[in-house]
Amino acid sequence: MKLERLLAIVVLLINRRRLQAKDLADMFEVSIRTIYRDIDTLGQAGIPVVTYQGASGGIGLAEGYRLDRNLLTDKDLASIVTALRSISTSHDNTARDLLVEKLSSIVPEARNEDFQASTHRFIVDYSTWTHPEALQNKLKVIDQGIDELQSICFVYCSAEGTQTCRTVDPHTLVLKRHAWYLYAFCHERKEFRMFKLVRMKEVALAAQHFERKSINLRDRPWQQEWSRPVNQIGITLKFHERARHLAEEWFGIENVLPDGNGYYVSQIAFPEDNWLYGFILGFGADVEVLEPLHIRDKVCQIAEQIIQNYKTSS
Repeated sequence: MKLERLLAIVVLLINRRRLQAKDLADMFEVSIRTIYRDIDTLGQAGIPVVTYQGASGGIGLAEGYRLDRNLLTDKDLASIVTALRSISTSHDNTARDLLVEKLSSIVPEARNEDFQASTHRFIVDYSTWTHPEALQNKLKVIDQGIDELQSICFVYCSAEGTQTCRTVDPHTLVLKRHAWYLYAFCHERKEFRMFKLVRMKEVALAAQHFERKSINLRDRPWQQEWSRPVNQIGITLKFHERARHLAEEWFGIENVLPDGNGYYVSQIAFPEDNWLYGFILGFGADVEVLEPLHIRDKVCQIAEQIIQNYKTSS
């Protein structure tokens, strides 16, 4: 029967790397044409059967399709489920939820209670405290653009407050320091750029499609560009004891050192822009810029303007 033959072919392909169509035809006493029709049927049923060309070719399953339960411990599965659930806190995804169910079903019923408990030992919550629906809507559109290789367009507000209309080819979503970014090829700039999602508005799918460019994301190209010495400036900050813990959270406990006079000093490097001035001012009166002098003067000017604003309004 055809059904029995189809099931037998699947089992053979799971247990063997590749098989020749002729060998399968001889095994089941059918024509090679029938075997290829069977392969088409399996493909339509969702079984990723692939025909490989060349001397070492043949018929096999797509790389990565086979998953041996014995290769993954309950702890391994719990780690995967925890990661998937954490990502889901930022935006809903039905396919991801179904995957969690599939992975959970692999665990024998006798160990299921312990397994579920292990997946709730800690939760990484990527959602925002306020207006989570705005972030979710952006992520859904970007997800669709990445999945369907469709460009997206939006209005972008830079750190300096300049608004521009952008069309980009979305490649990767990046979560960095509690903020979501999109790494995409910008049509206007003709290069890859990082876009902070909270600065994007009117996000929508564009009409055109694109071909995904070959980039090595394991090297984190956005980090390399940001960390280039030419894009950064060295800064020396002095912190009051009250802000020591905040400085340690940002720069690491090993980079916040006592100066012998009851204060703490940290030497850091950041790109110089309006974000940097606001970041420094965020420490309030518990920080002082020691070097460079022009940043010290700039922060002082902004602080004086803030005082003037309050004097004018009172």
